Amino acid sequence: MDFTKILTLLGIIILLLFGCSNSGTTRNPSPEDFLKNEDADIFLLDGIVYSNVHDVEWVQELDYTLGGQIGEINKQSDKAWSFNNGSANKLPVGTKIYETDTPVSIAIVNATHIPYLKMIEG
Repeated sequence: MDFTKILTLLGIIILLLFGCSNSGTTRNPSPEDFLKNEDADIFLLDGIVYSNVHDVEWVQELDYTLGGQIGEINKQSDKAWSFNNGSANKLPVGTKIYETDTPVSIAIVNATHIPYLKMIEG
């Protein structure tokens, strides 16, 4: 093999190695992404962050049917490093979370239905 063929082959290998790296992959937002904002109202369930969307117009217009319970808040924290499944920064411990027939999940606090959406990237 001559020098140009070796350089070409080496260049292709380098492009494949760096072109296939996962540095450009997307990830779902983490509690840390939200807790930088002191107005955030989130909880973590099954590794997914849910964010309060009661002020979103299309959510206010939804008619939904409450489904089964999908979780319960078992810890309150405003520190991202201590968030785990069942943690919330504003919802009280014991709050039950329900699925609906829409993309919205509902937290019930003192008979008030509070809508939350999964924060999923891409």
